[in-house]
Amino acid sequence: MSELRSSPSACIVADPDLIAKVVLMPGDPLRAQKVAETYLENPVCFNTVRNMLGFTGLYKGKRISVMGSGMGVPSACLYVHELFHFFDVETVLRIGSAGGIGEDAKLRDLVVAMTASTNSDYARQYQFPGILSPQADFGLLRKAVECAEQKGIPVKVGSVFTSDQFYNANSRANEQYRDMGLLAVEMETAGIYWEAMASHKRALSLLSISDHIFTGEALSAEERQNSFTDMMEVALETAWTAAE
Repeated sequence: MSELRSSPSACIVADPDLIAKVVLMPGDPLRAQKVAETYLENPVCFNTVRNMLGFTGLYKGKRISVMGSGMGVPSACLYVHELFHFFDVETVLRIGSAGGIGEDAKLRDLVVAMTASTNSDYARQYQFPGILSPQADFGLLRKAVECAEQKGIPVKVGSVFTSDQFYNANSRANEQYRDMGLLAVEMETAGIYWEAMASHKRALSLLSISDHIFTGEALSAEERQNSFTDMMEVALETAWTAAE
């Protein structure tokens, strides 16, 4: 055990020895607690600052952490950046829900985000001479797809849209996303991918389709839980391959 380390923002104050190399990140810190208590053996809480709870436990004998990210690119990237740069994390897997927009995206589908279009300006800081495409780590992506197929879990691989707005004043935006072949809309993936690329780390976003923007279909609370369970099985198996 080492001494507590505070990140520069003071949003994470933790013993770095308690944080695994692989971190699962739902948006909701209470969902992080639920994941830890449900799927990990002997979970230990490593962060409570701002109630952004983080836990580490064992899954099939390997250490895996789970921590909330908050909503939106700025919040998620603050935590991902600090985990990568100040707590020696190597891999982040986003686990969350998304609104389906593609005709091929059905309720309960697991979407594995290959890349993410976005209206976020987060990547401007890198001064990249062009448009930097945020993309997943292929090794993680391939493992997740293989795992889903082996388990008979419906899976789609493709592009999603990461939005800075939950309430978008552009009433045609979702139609335009669909016309470009995007599968779903959410609020964190592009930023997490950029952060991983810039940090020379690995990231993957796994999204469960809980509702469909155009059909109006939506899962019940029980159906959402079953869908979440499918996603967690894939996420944990994928994380296990990257864990120590």
